[in-house]
Amino acid sequence: MTSTDSAQQPADAPAKAPAKDPWDLPDVSGLVVGVLGGTGPQGKGLAYRLARAGQKVIIGSRAAERAEAAAQELGHGIEGAENAECARRSDIVIVAVPWEGHGKTLEALREDLVGKLVVDCVNPLGFDKKGAYALKPEEGSAAEQAAALLPDSRVTAAFHHLSAVLLEDPEIDEIDTDVMVLGEVRADVEIVQALAGRIPGMRGIFAGRLRNAHQVEALVANLISVNRRYKAHAGLRVTDV
Repeated sequence: MTSTDSAQQPADAPAKAPAKDPWDLPDVSGLVVGVLGGTGPQGKGLAYRLARAGQKVIIGSRAAERAEAAAQELGHGIEGAENAECARRSDIVIVAVPWEGHGKTLEALREDLVGKLVVDCVNPLGFDKKGAYALKPEEGSAAEQAAALLPDSRVTAAFHHLSAVLLEDPEIDEIDTDVMVLGEVRADVEIVQALAGRIPGMRGIFAGRLRNAHQVEALVANLISVNRRYKAHAGLRVTDV
């Protein structure tokens, strides 16, 4: 047998499967999305945009009455509930609480979030006379803190760089921006990418594993500086993708 013969594959060898199209994303239209911290600007804005796109959305708050009032204000079939109920009733749970209450909130909801796909969009930031600056949690990032506190949940990170002003403005039909999505399991990341893509003008872009979440969260401090300098509501676009 020649070296050429030995290099040939057997005739009955299975053909190599083609590479998966990275833009072949799942249908998420039937999933229920809960937004913890849904009465704050970022949470309300995300809830509004997703519901306006046809997603079933539940707003969560520590007080059910606040959540219900916010839901009624936003319309589009959004419901309001206390945080634990919101978590239990949802397939995907977006965490949009203030950084100061991030750890305690997730710790209290650990059982309610078992098996859930959790999307952390919290940005640990500090502010002083020079403006916004990034904080680095002991775990490395807010997303990694969430993963540590929720060992039985599927934690991802996304929606960090969105302007609450644009999200909440009913006169704006499309938001021209990309959403960086991070996570350990590609299938979970693709679900979040697809969810981002439900909002007109947005794309969800895979941006690595959770260990890379800190720099994504920290970039918000730079965007705040951009917004102040140029009186804008800056977002991000990833080129050549």
